[in-house]
Amino acid sequence: MSNKLHPSVVEFKTFINKHPALIKKIRKSGRSWQEYYEQWALLGEEDPLWDEYKEEETEWKKEEQDENEGSFEKNKELFSNLIKMTENMDLNKVQKQIDSFNNTISVIQELLGQFKQSDTKSEPVGKNGFGWFKD
Repeated sequence: MSNKLHPSVVEFKTFINKHPALIKKIRKSGRSWQEYYEQWALLGEEDPLWDEYKEEETEWKKEEQDENEGSFEKNKELFSNLIKMTENMDLNKVQKQIDSFNNTISVIQELLGQFKQSDTKSEPVGKNGFGWFKD
């Protein structure tokens, strides 16, 4: 079984990739790709039907570029804030806090280990729930 696509399908995929606004419309409308493939096959790439998507394509690229620039500025601002915060940080205090936290975790682990050991060593509880009387 071959995974190769028919050449016209490959051409249609190329056409679609050049018209991202058309992709958006197809996904929003929920209509099938087959409908648009058939229109493309019958009308061709140069049909006026596709003009509206060509115009929106440039708008879509501009919006995407604006979003990328905006995210870059946000990342730049975040990074500069992080640098300012680390400049004012006392690393010795941070290290002491980490050590304290580590010790706390160790104590909790020891306690859990002791409880687990005492659970396995304890006698089974009797029917009345106290274990005072044995049958």
